[in-house]
Amino acid sequence: MQDLSSLWDAVLSKLELTVSNVSFVMWFRPLKVVDFVDNKKLILAANSASAKNQISRNYFDKLSKSVDDIFGENIEIEVLDPTEEIEYIKLHGEKTKEKEIEVTKNPFNAKYTFENFVVGKSNQFVYAASRAVAEHPGEKFNPLFIYGGVGLGKTHLLHAIGNFLKESNPNLNVLYCTCEQFANDYIESLGSAPSEKSKAVLQFRTKYRNLDVLMVDDIQFISKKTSTQEEFFYTFNELYQNNKQIIITSDRPPKDIETLTDRLRSRFTSGLIQDIQSPDLETKIAILRKKCQIEKYHIDDDAIDYIAEHINTNIRELEGMLSKVYFLASLSNKHTATKEDVIEAFNGQIEEEKNEGLTADDIIREVCKYFDITRADIVGKKKSKEVVEPRMIAIYLITEILEMPLISIGKIFGGRDHSTIGHSRDKVADELKTSHKMQTFISEIKKMLKSG
Repeated sequence: MQDLSSLWDAVLSKLELTVSNVSFVMWFRPLKVVDFVDNKKLILAANSASAKNQISRNYFDKLSKSVDDIFGENIEIEVLDPTEEIEYIKLHGEKTKEKEIEVTKNPFNAKYTFENFVVGKSNQFVYAASRAVAEHPGEKFNPLFIYGGVGLGKTHLLHAIGNFLKESNPNLNVLYCTCEQFANDYIESLGSAPSEKSKAVLQFRTKYRNLDVLMVDDIQFISKKTSTQEEFFYTFNELYQNNKQIIITSDRPPKDIETLTDRLRSRFTSGLIQDIQSPDLETKIAILRKKCQIEKYHIDDDAIDYIAEHINTNIRELEGMLSKVYFLASLSNKHTATKEDVIEAFNGQIEEEKNEGLTADDIIREVCKYFDITRADIVGKKKSKEVVEPRMIAIYLITEILEMPLISIGKIFGGRDHSTIGHSRDKVADELKTSHKMQTFISEIKKMLKSG
């Protein structure tokens, strides 16, 4: 049995892998579970009416899929805005904290398995260590501390361990969380009403200490949270002394995590510390071929080789370029992507890099010129389609090229709220995936910016 909070954390972990980081932080992370009615209907609360509308219009299928994966199939979902949440609680009361339900699905991403992890010289040792821990939890390499740069496969290995354990020993109590989730859960327990605080802290400790395997991603973010470090220290000790497996990932080794307490640093270094490095050329090619196999992409070998030779950052960017290439080929109704499609994709990326030095005013000016409207129109209050679409495109381009804060962009566009700006950006980003017209708009305006 698990409480609703644990299951919802698992849903969020799945969602985080299927939507952009911006969308996840803005729309999904603030969601709260209000009730789970008769184990059939999940009641959620968004933090604003616009968040509710955004999720319902653009992300409901992804939300539903992630909920089904964790809670079971055919779960009805209702998302409330803050006013509706208050009314619901008045009618039904707050019951979720007492609820426990059976886990019916595997909370780990099905694509992240040991079989789908491509092993090369850069990761063979960390793969072997992860496999050993999965096969003998609590017996070998405890704790296992994995570190390496962004996008090199740390999260993949955590999910692979989780998938292996769920398959080989489904009775084990396994929990995966990010460091931020651990910290937020602890802070929330401390912030409970005085009459409920002891109970909330006890529930938190029961959740994290009554485990067979605890996996914590991105532990480096604990470095500046003194009270959270102390709580994690006691959680670590409780699990370790009872021979429960602890697996931790970070972007750096324990000795390089600033302001980490000495006693936690000592605990982290008491087991096996293993790094994961950037893949060599042969491994990158193997990773891309494996991705094609999983996603059923048809891409020529010389196109794959070209991608592997020209991207030297991380696996996530490798796979992102592969998806971009296949998408470009599909727009031209090609069954198989070629090296020419790769070169086109790279040229588009180079064009974006050449946009340095642009300002928001430059982008607004070119958008106005392209659509033959005035600056007063685009930053004003008009809501006609002839103005709204160019306004959203300008907002999207500013966020993509300049990476300005949403609040600052809102001030440029007549003092609009940051959530409105975020909605405009996300709407264009979603349309770009399927709309040839929107792709043309963005491409041609970018060319104007480059030539201007």
